[in-house]
Amino acid sequence: MKIAICASEGAPYAKSGGLGDVMEALPSALARIAGNEVVLFLPYYHKIKTNAAYMVERVAEIRVQLGWRQQYCGIMKLTNRNDGVQVYFLDNDYYFGARTGAIYGDMDDGERFAFFSRGCLDAMIALNFIPEIIQCNDWQTACIPIYLKAMYHGAFYKTRCMYTIHNIEYQGWANGNFFDDILGLPWEYRSTLDMSNSVNVMKGAIETADLVTTVSETYARELMYPYYAHGLDSVLAGNAWKLTGITNGIDVNTFNPETDPALPAHYNSETFVEGKAAVKAALQKEVGLPVKPDVPLMVMVTRLAGHKGLDLLCYIARRLMWEEDAQLLILGTGEAQYESFFRDLSNQFPDQVSAQITFNLGLAARIYAGGDIYLMPSKSEPCGLSQMNAMRYGTVPVVHATGGLKDTVPPCDAEGKGGLGFTFQSYNADDFFASLKRCLGLYNHNREAFRALQKRDMEQDFSWNRSAGEYLKIYAAVTGRVDFSGVASAAWIGLPVKMENTVFSLIGNCDANLLVTAIIAIMPIAFATMIEHIGDICAISSTVGANFIADPGLHRTLLGDGLATSIASLFGAPANTTYGENTGVL
Repeated sequence: MKIAICASEGAPYAKSGGLGDVMEALPSALARIAGNEVVLFLPYYHKIKTNAAYMVERVAEIRVQLGWRQQYCGIMKLTNRNDGVQVYFLDNDYYFGARTGAIYGDMDDGERFAFFSRGCLDAMIALNFIPEIIQCNDWQTACIPIYLKAMYHGAFYKTRCMYTIHNIEYQGWANGNFFDDILGLPWEYRSTLDMSNSVNVMKGAIETADLVTTVSETYARELMYPYYAHGLDSVLAGNAWKLTGITNGIDVNTFNPETDPALPAHYNSETFVEGKAAVKAALQKEVGLPVKPDVPLMVMVTRLAGHKGLDLLCYIARRLMWEEDAQLLILGTGEAQYESFFRDLSNQFPDQVSAQITFNLGLAARIYAGGDIYLMPSKSEPCGLSQMNAMRYGTVPVVHATGGLKDTVPPCDAEGKGGLGFTFQSYNADDFFASLKRCLGLYNHNREAFRALQKRDMEQDFSWNRSAGEYLKIYAAVTGRVDFSGVASAAWIGLPVKMENTVFSLIGNCDANLLVTAIIAIMPIAFATMIEHIGDICAISSTVGANFIADPGLHRTLLGDGLATSIASLFGAPANTTYGENTGVL
């Protein structure tokens, strides 16, 4: 499959947050799957342009139309990357190459990334690379699905576009003049981008993309509620039929307790008891805590910001230190109020609390490995990586059941069975305290069960290979490459599988459940086509009709007696065939 991925950052070239990590790992994981051709487009920032480690050649020059103006764009091909991903940088000194500061935060960011978005499409045409799927990421590339539908459909008539929301808080707002002066879109698209008498490019992307994804399944559902959606809840709810979530992975080669060079001792899921004990002792000594092997060490590596749940930790911290013989280690920088609080807390409890108000990747790795319990009480978390990093090193997470935390940390009971960590449902300090007490109780009173939980955590597959496989299934669905015979039925209900000619040539020799799932999934888009080609369905497989008639799971709750009977009759069922109660098959 030909895949184009467009993003405003990607490690190691340019990174300001989690998006950069995703754009480093996901393209590589996709490229490792046989049959994929993956191209990554990034801006040619000053820090990339001046880094001699990146060998590039100019392969084309184009002019990008931006409102009334045309801007130069150089297409720079990276020549020294060998993981199967072809990287192209889009060069323009005015927007990217001559700016030496942070990659975001300029007053004309909207114009800069509108240029980049349209430049990506123009570059694909210039390179004669017409992908089957374009994946865009966050507001900086939100104009791509809009341009694709409004002005580039002729060149990309077989291309589908997937828009991924990593952080919905930043949506790409601009005043009304931005629509004409910068975007230069046809006037009929004004309402698509209009929100509160302003332009919101993320809204436009949600409306025009063929598929909208987020970075976890639970977060996709949460975004349809005002509490999480930052004003876009009604827009997302209206497009729920094409909204889904895929949980991110982590770099299991970097975060590897067997090889991590930052650790004083190495271990795996079979030797972690001795290995973690050695790392814990060295860590306690490094951060100034008493070396006590049997005292539980609770750790947190985080940006010190309110939405990370630090208000809950501040509320219970002193009570926790008074009631429990435990240690707390915090690493991170951020808001002054939290930096001051944890410094004061470490002064008040010098033998129990250490506050490392700094940024140190090596220390972070040792904290993941040396801790016993990892705290992550985030108010909201689209995906979250730290909880997976912690489990990779055998540190048990205690998390708020929201977003990706809920998807990656199923709750275990008080005996440590049935899950991967301890969770709390409602965002309040007492519930957080109670879940933490359950975890501490398991550590203090049933060490064998706690170690079994640690071992289970370490054996989980959080790699990007798993996530890339899920992305490829989604790509196949939205481009019409679905092999329904190998896909779980429920996963595809509601996906916008657009079939211009005959949708049912994809179904093949599938069973009855998957056939009906396919019919239901495409009904909002191609009901007329379905009726037109119902005869083709009958001809595809002689076994389908018999399975359909025999399957009691096709009940009136899904299709209604009348429609179910009508479809069955096409396959030769008696006219009086009816379907009974729900058997839970679909």
